[in-house]
Amino acid sequence: MAAGPSRDRPQSLQDKSMPLLHRLAVPADEPSLVHVMTLAIDRLQSGFLTPEQVKASHGFMGLDSRLIADGTYFVIEDRGEIAGCGGWSRRATAYGGDHSAGRDDRLLDPATEAARVRAMYTHPDHVRKGVGTMILSLCEAAARAEGFAALELSATMAGVPLYRSFGFADVRAFEDSGVPLILMRKPISDS
Repeated sequence: MAAGPSRDRPQSLQDKSMPLLHRLAVPADEPSLVHVMTLAIDRLQSGFLTPEQVKASHGFMGLDSRLIADGTYFVIEDRGEIAGCGGWSRRATAYGGDHSAGRDDRLLDPATEAARVRAMYTHPDHVRKGVGTMILSLCEAAARAEGFAALELSATMAGVPLYRSFGFADVRAFEDSGVPLILMRKPISDS
């Protein structure tokens, strides 16, 4: 009898063919999301920042529970593990976590303002698997469905190559707490 695909085959033999799954984040995910964010900041930023800048990043990066409450924050899973997270916002806050200064819950005007891509993090064990691309695709589709014609994000140096490959263009460089960032923008209208 020839061997073929089987539901009885061990999970480890099917891993390469299993797709990434996505869902909206819920409050119960918060501890796991914070863990992924901490690992991503510490391990993925270290190739682009000094140890002092990585430490400073924790002061303004992190979980924004408002995104979860708004239903605009996604969890990406790979074989049941959180591989990454990220979302978009119809609110004016450009970046940062619950603890960050300068938060602005004002609703953006889709006719004149860009939706924000926010809080994108990939678990270091899941880089180069399409996690970031999936999050960006989900954000773009959701923002377009709400009438937004553009997306903006504040990119870390580690994220810039992904965002450029997805069609984002640099608007301007800036810093927060001595950490370099780039404001980037992408038109998404159908016209």
